[in-house]
Amino acid sequence: MTFNDIFKSSFLENIASISLLDMVLALALAFGIGLFIFLVYKKTYQGVMYSSSFGVTLIALTMITTLVILAVTSNVVLSLGMVGALSIVRFRTAIKEPLDIAFLFWAIAEGIVLAAGMIPLAILGGVVIGLILLVFVNKKSAYNPYIIVIQCDNRKAEQQAKQYLETQTQRCVVKSKSVQKGSIELNLEIRLKDDNTDFVNTLSEMEWVHSAVLVSYNGDYMG
Repeated sequence: MTFNDIFKSSFLENIASISLLDMVLALALAFGIGLFIFLVYKKTYQGVMYSSSFGVTLIALTMITTLVILAVTSNVVLSLGMVGALSIVRFRTAIKEPLDIAFLFWAIAEGIVLAAGMIPLAILGGVVIGLILLVFVNKKSAYNPYIIVIQCDNRKAEQQAKQYLETQTQRCVVKSKSVQKGSIELNLEIRLKDDNTDFVNTLSEMEWVHSAVLVSYNGDYMG
């Protein structure tokens, strides 16, 4: 094969470059692995609003990557053109959850490995990664953190509320404090001793305390 033969491209010659059996097998495996990634994502999702479209995107991304790599590995000229075409693509959708990035790279990596013919690596690697994510992402903390928002009139009520919380919880830390004339708002991170939240009712009934709101959060507090 000469140098000119390598870069010679013919539409009719490219038709038979990949067999029909290889295409069907690769896309079927890509769909199966993509579906497994989608199920792991659905099982481990911990965000506020679940997006089913993102889960479907993981399946499509695995199959599309497999399709692209199959085409690239069959023709040198096509691979060079594909690199140029993909280099101008820009994605504007923001990734809200850090873990979503891992799922995107996982889907792309599975498509690349599968199209390269490393089927055992794609299947075994996908299963191992999925099991690791299921174990560690779904691992629950012994004491879930909560944020309690208290609105009161003055400093005396603030100190009284904070002292009461310290006796009713395992941990009580001030996260933020907003002060206006005649009004104080406290945001405190607390760890409950048990599932009993009756102390919030008692707290809201204290003198000079207007309201007390208890909110569960995932611990990623910003501020």
